[in-house]
Amino acid sequence: MANMSLTKNPMPSQDPNVRNKNFDEVALGYTEEQALDEAQRCLNCKNKPCMTGCPVMVHIPEFIAEVAKGDFEAAYQIISNTSALPAVCGRVCPQESQCEKYCVRGKKGDPVGIGRLERFVADWHNAHCTEAPAKPASNGHRVAVVGSGPSGLTCAGDLARKGYEVTVFEALHLAGGVLVYGIPEFRLPKSIVQKEVDGLKALGVTIATDTVVGRTITVDELMEEQGFEAVFIGSGAGLPMFMNIPGVNYKGVLSANEFLTRINLMKAYKPDSDTPIIHPKKVAVVGGGNVAMDAARCAKRLGAEVYIVYRRGMEELPARKEEVEHAEEEGIIFKTLCNPVEILADENDDCKGIRCIKMELGEPDASGRRRPIEVPGSEFELDVDCVIMALGTSPNPLIKSTTKGLEINKKGGIVVNEDGLTSKENVYAGGDAVTGAATVILAMGAGKTAAKAIDEQLSK
Repeated sequence: MANMSLTKNPMPSQDPNVRNKNFDEVALGYTEEQALDEAQRCLNCKNKPCMTGCPVMVHIPEFIAEVAKGDFEAAYQIISNTSALPAVCGRVCPQESQCEKYCVRGKKGDPVGIGRLERFVADWHNAHCTEAPAKPASNGHRVAVVGSGPSGLTCAGDLARKGYEVTVFEALHLAGGVLVYGIPEFRLPKSIVQKEVDGLKALGVTIATDTVVGRTITVDELMEEQGFEAVFIGSGAGLPMFMNIPGVNYKGVLSANEFLTRINLMKAYKPDSDTPIIHPKKVAVVGGGNVAMDAARCAKRLGAEVYIVYRRGMEELPARKEEVEHAEEEGIIFKTLCNPVEILADENDDCKGIRCIKMELGEPDASGRRRPIEVPGSEFELDVDCVIMALGTSPNPLIKSTTKGLEINKKGGIVVNEDGLTSKENVYAGGDAVTGAATVILAMGAGKTAAKAIDEQLSK
């Protein structure tokens, strides 16, 4: 019998005043009873509107129907037919602006908790099924993947399942890309990412870490000397942006990329870690996206008083609503409608504050959001000893500068067609290396698109 409740089952989570002092996962996941109850809210619509919002086209009503029947493994197999990273997507995808946005139940109440159910199913599978996937027979074709983030892992997995011999080249010492260096443990436990990587290895994917394509080896050399028939570039967007204001070079001013990499990849948050990390007393995080929320919440867990400084209002914050709510619950202070104009320092060039100016919202700009306008004479100072810039990232120029015939747009992204093919024959690209910083699921969709195109090209 359908569950016609207007509200979705709440996600169990740690108490805010407990979790803001540890790095354990905040959301605890549904119980079997909660998952069954939530699945019964799905109407199994004939035209499946929820699927139109999913970049990897998960068969959402079908997997939820299996959950409602209690066949969680069947549900997992349906999801994994199109998604390479179910446990990841269930945690970090912005479902509220994708699949759940189109859920019919959302018209007169909450949409079905699609993301929460996906997480439940993936976690159930990982807890109960230990058998590694069988390695497909080789089809004799070799493909190189540059970068082991969500687009690279998705492309590698889709090709490996078709029998391709795939090697993934990763610049860092651990595979996972932004999933391991960017997203904190309390949102995405790294053991989950490692399990997904191990599943790809079982399919025959080779992971070559500590390999900086563009330095260790170039894209051209991969094809001309190593014999790879196609290359997929999924190298992400790891080049941080800073504001052009006085004081950005003072000690105590750093990018969110560096701060999060030290914490997440290099485990600086652990008491026995050898990785140096700044332990400020008061922090200003500049920006309003998910990365800003991650940096702020990490700083809070290191014991700091934390401000989010954002030039628009709360309604315009680009971060996921859930992440903003979690940050507020954990004691992050939001200084909205404010913009930094100068970073202050003492005689030793150590950060001692940030000067801001108040803003008001004017007419909409090209992005459709109301343009922030400075309020004359409204400057004020925040007493902080650390400023973390979370203003976005752009693709690293290394690959474009070392690859012949690769067309780049004015923002530094690789130019591709609808199949992910670049201006260079048999070289494909996707994810943040093309679009600039975006979501995990969009990067996965690009990797899936490119894998399909590579297969069609090489299997002719």
